[in-house]
Amino acid sequence: MSQAGTTAIRDRTIALAALLQSVAAVRAMANDGNAAASLTETPLRAVFQRDAQSTEAVFNGLTGLRSGLKRLLDHLDGAEGRDSQELRIAATVLHIERKLIRQSALLTQIGKGVDDIARQREHFGILHATVLGRLGDLYAETVSQLKPRVLVQGNPLHLSQPQVVAQIRALLLAAVRAAVLWRQCGGSYWDLLLRRRALAGCARRLLADLPGEPNG
Repeated sequence: MSQAGTTAIRDRTIALAALLQSVAAVRAMANDGNAAASLTETPLRAVFQRDAQSTEAVFNGLTGLRSGLKRLLDHLDGAEGRDSQELRIAATVLHIERKLIRQSALLTQIGKGVDDIARQREHFGILHATVLGRLGDLYAETVSQLKPRVLVQGNPLHLSQPQVVAQIRALLLAAVRAAVLWRQCGGSYWDLLLRRRALAGCARRLLADLPGEPNG
């Protein structure tokens, strides 16, 4: 594979890992009512990063995508115990992104909304309830208007709580951001059919290059 081809696979692997990590955080919120900051923070920060010099820079390095890379590898390898609902949601997000990219008015609205919320993020922090609530509202006002809508199943007790719903929507916006990046890197459904081995091999190398697992 050429250097350009290797770089393209690497970028697409990173984007898919971010998508799956966002979706995994959605599933955690729906099932448990919370998701670890290590799962949510990196994908959410990427929503505000639109002028990065590289795909890796969108996520401020790959350390925060460890979970997403592991999940991607599990799905590509067909590992036992993988969450089929993650794949369903991820596939729906990829489908919605293809529709969103043709809606210039919605894209402009999202861009302006993110810029406005960025000021609150700088003041409160990315995981503050106000920031998550506004990101969730932005998703509901824009992406959620497209069909098919993302169906998130989970514990009804948690899904009835407004703050949980807001965070799920914020994380779905992060998933859409990753899907946009996947397309910008040249990703397509053909990659998932014809380049699974290359994507899996890249995910293994990226994981192997990460620093050791954090303690605790």
